[in-house]
Amino acid sequence: MGIGADGWAGLTEAARAELSACDVLFGASRQLDLVPLDLPKTAWPSPLLPALDRLLGAHEDRRLGVLASGDPMLSGIGTTLMRRFADVRIVPGVSSVTLARARLGWAAEETEVVSVVGRNVHRVARVLTPGARLLVLSSDASSPAAIASLLVEHGFGDSAMTVLAQLGGPGEQIVRGTAREWSAEVDPLNVVAVECAGGPGLALVPGLPDDAFESDGQLTKRDLRAVALARLAPRPGELLWDVGAGAGSVAIEWSRTHASNRAIAVERSAERAARIGHNAERLGVPDLRVVEGSAPDALDGLPAPDAVFLGGGVTAWPVCWAVLREGGRLVAHAVTLESEQTLAQAYRTHGGELVRIAVEHAAPLGGFTGWAPARTVTQWSIRK
Repeated sequence: MGIGADGWAGLTEAARAELSACDVLFGASRQLDLVPLDLPKTAWPSPLLPALDRLLGAHEDRRLGVLASGDPMLSGIGTTLMRRFADVRIVPGVSSVTLARARLGWAAEETEVVSVVGRNVHRVARVLTPGARLLVLSSDASSPAAIASLLVEHGFGDSAMTVLAQLGGPGEQIVRGTAREWSAEVDPLNVVAVECAGGPGLALVPGLPDDAFESDGQLTKRDLRAVALARLAPRPGELLWDVGAGAGSVAIEWSRTHASNRAIAVERSAERAARIGHNAERLGVPDLRVVEGSAPDALDGLPAPDAVFLGGGVTAWPVCWAVLREGGRLVAHAVTLESEQTLAQAYRTHGGELVRIAVEHAAPLGGFTGWAPARTVTQWSIRK
């Protein structure tokens, strides 16, 4: 049951009747306090998820009511319950996003929504671009200051920020300022609106500049990365394995193409593995998973991928191919004769596409300009 900051008064008669028919109510303490019913009430513990099944299982065969803020399916408990239980009905309220857009006069199709509820605030960095309108669902009272700091760090310190707290309730509060000058204290129940100013920001289309990544030279360069990602063909919600990830550039760009994309970067060097995590956070995909270890042993037990990129260690391709989902894509790069022979054999056995890619960049040559060739790369790509 979605409930707003206006509490019981904001619920319809039908919604009140639904709650009155429950045997037990669950929710956050502040939500339970809004419902004047003489029913057993249980406040969620923190952390919630480890205790959820036990709490609900203790009331088997009873009608359970769960309170959620606004729309339970918007970064809310409703999504979790629908995934875990079969007999769940959702009664939504007006979401904080809808209320915030109404206060600001922002159209839904022109507003990007990012949730940092229980998540890393660096997720906001993925969508920073001049002129963008963002609504960030806060985790608590500290979120606005953390968002302001991130905006300044990424060159968006001039962005206008509006914090909307206790939306729809008697204590509704709206505070405005710029990211660079932000110092206000706000209620924990808040949404942060950002009008991005500054930049330039980074494109979501694959092919970020090489200097966007920290590396020790083990980096799939920009042009080759764009070609590889075109063949990996990321689709929303899919999982990539980036094996021999180096700086993690392919996994990071895969994850940046859509907020629901997932990636696992496998890297045997501890130093590089740590660097991948740093790159991922700075470039707005802090949920990227890094596995330290050598393929194929490090692949054991990982969830089956929808796509695999082998930037190093191409001999692991049979293991990757075996677990790749039907319809999945595999792309491998080789720069040595030995690894090229491995890919040539794989091509003879399974087909796909085998190409050689040579890239040359203009560079000074004496007092003139000439072409400086990069190392030629052999690429094998195939769809399962």
